Amino acid sequence: MYNIGIDLGGTNIAAGMVDETGKILIKGSMPTNRERPTDEIVSDMALLAKKLIDDSAIDISSICSVGIGCPGTVNLETGEIIYSNNIPMEHYQMANKFKEHLDLPVRIDNDANCAALGEYTVNGNNSSVFVLITLGTGVGGGVIMNGKIFHGFNGAASEPGHITLISGGKQCTCGKKGCWEAYASATALISQTEEAMALNKNSIMYDIAKCEGKVSGQTAFEAAKRGDSAAEQVVKNYIRYLADGIVSIENVFQPEIIAIGGGISKEGDYLLKSVREYTSDNGFNKYMKKTNIVAAKLFNDAGIIGAAMLSKI
Repeated sequence: MYNIGIDLGGTNIAAGMVDETGKILIKGSMPTNRERPTDEIVSDMALLAKKLIDDSAIDISSICSVGIGCPGTVNLETGEIIYSNNIPMEHYQMANKFKEHLDLPVRIDNDANCAALGEYTVNGNNSSVFVLITLGTGVGGGVIMNGKIFHGFNGAASEPGHITLISGGKQCTCGKKGCWEAYASATALISQTEEAMALNKNSIMYDIAKCEGKVSGQTAFEAAKRGDSAAEQVVKNYIRYLADGIVSIENVFQPEIIAIGGGISKEGDYLLKSVREYTSDNGFNKYMKKTNIVAAKLFNDAGIIGAAMLSKI
């Protein structure tokens, strides 16, 4: 039996046909064009799912369900999007709207929860507590406990980006000041890099940004590897912000594995070695077995796989 997983993002709709082990057999994508009416977006999601069915030559009777990972807060029972600001929706009956186009069982969850479930399915090693942290436009994440997504009593749990890192600190897009997201997201790192460049006109970060055509989350890391002192300080500060938040996650959940996803995670041990050292020295747990902090492996496929696996939990 198979499931279709759909990852609804602000830029692209990605979907895949997934087998029972979490392997993607075939996948496709199309632009979201999020400014248009949501009904049109859902229609395209269904068209993409139908194309996967046709291209895979899998009989529809062998497809158990369609899972959708969507930004925002979801009513897990009804498939209603209570609120999303990334793709503007409020009390939108997504599951019912989708079934108007493709009559299969539909499960919907938050996109970060789906990404966590996907990463856990393939790389979680059956850990009893698994956490995925994604470093992108914001800081997202999900918690998997005993193979199931931790939702809290109201379905709105696992928003690690909005734990307070510095009370009254930098403005966060959520409206509060001092959130971890305002310091540890890729967006925050870019801002920190630009601030350092403005103060250090001779930094080779300028050359790297010119070559890339923009300042990115990799700019400071690349310059630091070349010995640029201003970039080294940006990276040092950023790793401290990131690691401080991870210490809080560890102190609350004591997960066996924390996987770090997003483009910055591609820095690998150049990033993670310092994060591991800091969390080991500063976590409350001094004597018991420590959390294994690793780079996520699935990248953009995690949301597809996790959405497809919703029917199994």
